[in-house]
Amino acid sequence: MIVDWKERITSNPKVLVGKPAIKGTRIGVDLVLNKLGSGESFEQILESHPHITREDIFACLLYAAETIRHESVHPIYS
Repeated sequence: MIVDWKERITSNPKVLVGKPAIKGTRIGVDLVLNKLGSGESFEQILESHPHITREDIFACLLYAAETIRHESVHPIYS
């Protein structure tokens, strides 16, 4: 399965104040990532949000990876 996050994630100032969200929904990428990080499975997320797909969840992960790929890291040594 090949997922292109650009086809599934959008940012619109009129939806969630412009936060990245799954197209056609008000489900933010951050919500999906928080659910995954809290231990929810794909199946649990899909059950809670039946209007999204597995590919939408993968798109959220790919969007996050792409976003942090371009961050600058400045190590802090103690």
